[in-house]
Amino acid sequence: MDFRPVLMIIGALTATLGCTMFLPAIADALVGNPDWIVFVTTGLMTTLLGAGTWAATVGKDQTLNIRQAFLMTALVWVVLAFFGALPFFMADQGLSYTDSFFEALSGLTTTGSTVITGLDNMPPGILLWRGLLQWFGGLGIIVMAIAVLPMLQIGGMQMFRVEAFDASDKILPRAAQIAGSMTTVYMLLTLICAISYWAAGMPLFDALVHSMTTVATGGLSTRDGSISSYESVAIDYIAITFMILGALPFLLYVRFLQGDRKSLFGDSQVRAFLATLGVFAFAAVIIQYVEDIGRGEEAFRHALFSVTSVMTGTGYATADYGSWGHEAATLFFILTFIGGCAGSTSCGIKVFRFQVLFLDLKQHIREILYPSGVFVKRYNGAILTDDVSASVMSFVFLYIASFMVLALLLSLTGLDALTAFSGAATAISNVGPGLGEIIGPSGNFAPLPDISKWLLAAGMIIGRLEIFTVIVLFLPRFWRN
Repeated sequence: MDFRPVLMIIGALTATLGCTMFLPAIADALVGNPDWIVFVTTGLMTTLLGAGTWAATVGKDQTLNIRQAFLMTALVWVVLAFFGALPFFMADQGLSYTDSFFEALSGLTTTGSTVITGLDNMPPGILLWRGLLQWFGGLGIIVMAIAVLPMLQIGGMQMFRVEAFDASDKILPRAAQIAGSMTTVYMLLTLICAISYWAAGMPLFDALVHSMTTVATGGLSTRDGSISSYESVAIDYIAITFMILGALPFLLYVRFLQGDRKSLFGDSQVRAFLATLGVFAFAAVIIQYVEDIGRGEEAFRHALFSVTSVMTGTGYATADYGSWGHEAATLFFILTFIGGCAGSTSCGIKVFRFQVLFLDLKQHIREILYPSGVFVKRYNGAILTDDVSASVMSFVFLYIASFMVLALLLSLTGLDALTAFSGAATAISNVGPGLGEIIGPSGNFAPLPDISKWLLAAGMIIGRLEIFTVIVLFLPRFWRN
């Protein structure tokens, strides 16, 4: 295999990551925090190594075949997390490299699990770096979902290839232009979110960082108490709005801005996502009433916020829903797996796969009732082929199997059953907080043993890369010509 195209892309992305480290350096320098030296040092090292790798490989064959695309997709997250961890490790925060890598990977995969405490008194450089990692991770995810995963035919994503590149339904001439248009939308949403937070009373720096982690559906905050620290109804609803917007397909935003006003809410995946969100939010309100936890608008807001946060994989918190009772724990555990829409910044199994499974089940029942009938499955008006159905079923099976294996391994490290199972679910689904006293909405991942953190880090990568991208690298046939 020719590794040069892979190294060229990874080198360019690493150099870009290194350049962004100078922004936290400026933030620390402005307040006189000595950590600015750390960011300058790691920024120079990362930029030079990335640029050197790019320069040594550029000018060669720059096209990627399928094997190279698999390898590049998996390696880039690990390499960027390795370099992204350096500021955490070298800064005056006392973090081990395990904790530093965990924090960086959690940011890049937009998981939002954290091992850092004392955020309220943290220097601005570290807080900004956490936000930047999630923002760039979210941007990378939506580009990967359109430009890479459909080509690799992972978990039914091939059905979105036509949407992006087929000549009969072109939005823009080239994939690079599509990615550029989605980046513009991503930046625009972030800017509007930051202005909204600021106008609602959030300090400007906090508004900037929270806008990055909200649109990226990542959930890392500048406060230990997350969004609840601001005690603002307006901020809660702004967060809900932009978490939902981050979980919708960004390609549809491009179409919407180009004049196709029906594309966004006429999409079956969007309608199913919003309907599912509404049903679970209503159930969370009922639970609060039954358990005598909340009433009226406050109960509705906490229910909608918590359900949106978990389902989109953001992980913000305004209430400790883990204390709402066993029914609530079950509801939020189920929500952990659902996720948002394909082509968004959220993870999880994703709504469209549940729709495909439902269509397969519906057709199977029809064929039992009418053996001689001919039935055609359609999704969003297009024919749903058998290869997509097989890919989705394989993905869901492997997703559940990966969760069970990770939960078992975590339990073997000494974690209690609730922490092990919810930790595995939140890592595979890139949600952030789990359930229980340790890693719940009011908890933190810092108390976990190092081996558990490395296992959770592996789960974050597997979940973020849609499982197949990682598994295929361990097959001997993959490396044969």
